[in-house]
Amino acid sequence: MHTKAALPITLLNGKQTLPIIEAYFEFNHLKHLYRQGWLNHGIQPKSCESVAEHSFCVALLALFLADEYHLELDTTKVIRMALIHDLGEVYAGDFTPKDAIEKNQKYQLEKQSILQVLNKLPHGLEWIALWEEYEKGESAESQFVHQLDRLEMALQASVYEHLELANLSVFFQSANQALSAQQLKSISRALKDLRD
Repeated sequence: MHTKAALPITLLNGKQTLPIIEAYFEFNHLKHLYRQGWLNHGIQPKSCESVAEHSFCVALLALFLADEYHLELDTTKVIRMALIHDLGEVYAGDFTPKDAIEKNQKYQLEKQSILQVLNKLPHGLEWIALWEEYEKGESAESQFVHQLDRLEMALQASVYEHLELANLSVFFQSANQALSAQQLKSISRALKDLRD
């Protein structure tokens, strides 16, 4: 995996500290972990977003869109889920379709990462259960966050295309295939209009 720096947790080797500090040094790695798909499609590291930047924008989309488009959703759960949905990448990394990793193997690696980061925290089991709910994709909230994850990818692709960094058609196609909520599809159509 391409990163800006090594795992920050290695800076604490041999030091005793509070669990929240240790967890912070772990999830801080997401600030250093590039979104590998962009690199694979020609975005240079100096312009490439990190996993943390992506997760932040997914959470903002959740904040602004959950109430507006899905009144039956538990908005707090949606935002929390959006904030932690990529924590499994702390140790597992950011896999892309190019990696051809089997779905269950990816899940197991990310689950090990989640357990390592969250088990030490108060209410860690609740956060792990929320991540599991996201991964299963069965609840309305998890399905919505999965769609926001893809929509944010298309929005970021639009930014990169407007910067004339690459043609990222494949990302728009992937997002369109994942969207089922009509309101989110309308945002995707507006992005398509910007490309035309």
